Amino acid sequence: MPTDHAQQVTAQTTTIADGRGAPTQPVVLVAEPLAPSAIDVLAHDFDVRQVDGADRDALLAAIGDADAVLVRSATRIDEEALAAASRLKVVARAGVGLDNVDVQAATARGVMVVNAPTSNIVSAAEQAVTLLLACARNLAPANAALKAGEWKRSKYTGVEIAGKTVGVVGLGRIGTLFAQRMAAFGTRLIAYDPYVQPARAAQLGVRLVGLEELLAESDFVSIHLPKTPETLGLIGEKELALVKPGVRIINAARGGLIDEAALAKAIDEGRVAGVGIDVYATEPCTDSPLFGFENVVATPHLGASTAEAQDKAGTAVARSVKLALQGEFVPDAVNVQAGGVVAEEVRPLLPLAEGLGRVFTAVAGGGIASISIEVRGEVADNDVSVLQLAATKGVFLDVVEEKVTYVNAPLLAKERGVDVALSTSLDSPDYHNLVTVRGALSDGRSVSVSGTLTTGPREVAKLTEVDGFDIEIPLTGNLLFLRYADRPGVVGMLGGALGQAGINIAAMQVSRVQAGGEALMGVELDSVVAPELLEEVARAVGAVSAATVDLTEL
Repeated sequence: MPTDHAQQVTAQTTTIADGRGAPTQPVVLVAEPLAPSAIDVLAHDFDVRQVDGADRDALLAAIGDADAVLVRSATRIDEEALAAASRLKVVARAGVGLDNVDVQAATARGVMVVNAPTSNIVSAAEQAVTLLLACARNLAPANAALKAGEWKRSKYTGVEIAGKTVGVVGLGRIGTLFAQRMAAFGTRLIAYDPYVQPARAAQLGVRLVGLEELLAESDFVSIHLPKTPETLGLIGEKELALVKPGVRIINAARGGLIDEAALAKAIDEGRVAGVGIDVYATEPCTDSPLFGFENVVATPHLGASTAEAQDKAGTAVARSVKLALQGEFVPDAVNVQAGGVVAEEVRPLLPLAEGLGRVFTAVAGGGIASISIEVRGEVADNDVSVLQLAATKGVFLDVVEEKVTYVNAPLLAKERGVDVALSTSLDSPDYHNLVTVRGALSDGRSVSVSGTLTTGPREVAKLTEVDGFDIEIPLTGNLLFLRYADRPGVVGMLGGALGQAGINIAAMQVSRVQAGGEALMGVELDSVVAPELLEEVARAVGAVSAATVDLTEL
């Protein structure tokens, strides 16, 4: 096997064209150029292939085998592309924006979408500062004039930044970095952001105001908002009529947040003294009403175009793809309903919660109206919302035709009218940590299953309770559950029926509340019990209910 990463990628890429059978490793399709460091993250563990994502036919032909696809901004991953990608598990955008990815369609198909939300924040903030400085000192027209042989010092007199009011529209991560940098110039900072608390703004030395007040007071306005239905066209003709005369406006965030035609009119009328713009409503953009003005500094969406940002974006999403294809939780997944990094104490409980969800469904037998995931013990001191996702995934994994993932599990529950809740408690009298999946069924019954991890260097998932019966068996392999009237001879009858079918018993436990009452038997088997055999076994022991679940791949 080639040792050089570039050689390895080239060799594996040829499989797109020569059709040498099914891939032996998960296929990662790189649709746009990535930094070598990003390829390094993937090359050893995956079949890394490359395609020109802007070539639609080539993309659709190549994506069919892909388990993951990495894009930048030129490749569209829409409903058509997702439909062609039957194996796709993750779409990774090496950048922040997701305008070219149909996140809703991906979510419906259970495909994870990840981006690199912090990779370019420093570069983007610095680009806004650069545009502001260029506008303040008329650098672009002065540079163009001098290179054209004209020395025009008086024409391009600028303004100082010190002592001026800078309005920041959007005080998120990039807006905050921008504000911190502008504070060093001795400016007065105000901001509009309805989602930021005044105390947080005060910590940054920023006073929160309404949008109209910001526009009326600011000598410089810089936009730092995402593109959403609420922010699209946020600053139009009406808002530009409110600006302080001589204002300079910067947009290095997203195109369409400012009405470009209205902005051009405000420049033409002298209300706006300068504009620094890096983003446009339609891109690529080579024709804008703004381009005709000498006091407009225009750049072709360079906010993330630094060597550092490109490297960080590619490497970040490559790591996310690796986590996703290895079955790990991905913190930067934009369509997974659990935020933040999963704590080390929580991570080992993910397969436990998923397994409990699968056992719950098997024991319930259908008709689930609601489920509640209860997490008790020291682990509850962390954010355990991901355990709700894992359990919900397990609940639906064996009963729906769709591929079930962390991404679409909440959607599947919602579509089926199943309410899902999470509760936590630090109190766990019997176990260090305990996870319970409890649910109400449509026939009025309630079902619960609980489990924990054994303590010590080798953590093993085990069941501790099934439908009110205390039981301790490993949460792994092929499990069989029988509920029946307690009486002698049942174990022998079960062993005989399974032995006749050639199925070996690996572990067994019987739980009962009292002698002669109802009992529950949990059995770990070496192989799967077919539905016909399950019915036969249930009849042989006189079981009132019987369920089996295959957890060999958990």
